[in-house]
Amino acid sequence: MKVYGLTGSIGMGKSAVAAMLRREGVPLFDADAEVHHLQGPGGALLPAIEARFPGTTGPKGVDRAKLGAAVFGHPQERKALEAIVHPAVQAARARFLRRHRSRLFVVLDIPLLFETNGQKRLDGVIVVSAPAWKQRKRVLARPGMSAAKFRQIVHLQTPDAEKRRRADYIIHTGTTFTDTRAQVRRLVACLGTKTGG
Repeated sequence: MKVYGLTGSIGMGKSAVAAMLRREGVPLFDADAEVHHLQGPGGALLPAIEARFPGTTGPKGVDRAKLGAAVFGHPQERKALEAIVHPAVQAARARFLRRHRSRLFVVLDIPLLFETNGQKRLDGVIVVSAPAWKQRKRVLARPGMSAAKFRQIVHLQTPDAEKRRRADYIIHTGTTFTDTRAQVRRLVACLGTKTGG
């Protein structure tokens, strides 16, 4: 089984591409979705998060605004949160890989793939990319997003040009939905062929 990573900066269309891969029958592990599950109502990480960041959880799980305020712009606090979250996500990913070990290939959706040197453990990297103006337009349309917050998030991420340079495959989402879906289908066919021989 080959393991490929899917990544892309905020607002590049990675979630849309991940959904397209799933519709093509590709087993895909979504790290963000796993974090939401672990931090949601009754989530396994709530006690540890509440102990380290008091007042940031409740019956509905993590209060993302409160937790965000506690860690955003505070590198040490962010590292403390990552020390709670990352091991749990890694364990869930290991279970996913065991469950799909008979498949030709799987995809791991990893938002901060290059930032965490995750590419070293993969057979290849798929980067989702779009023009900067489109990225900005998409992100600023999100509720609660400001230009300052967008700049800060982008600053923390590996630049798009660098991601594209280091990618094995690139999906361009600055085009039509139909064209993006066609790119995804070509990629799936290509990966299936590569893996099959």
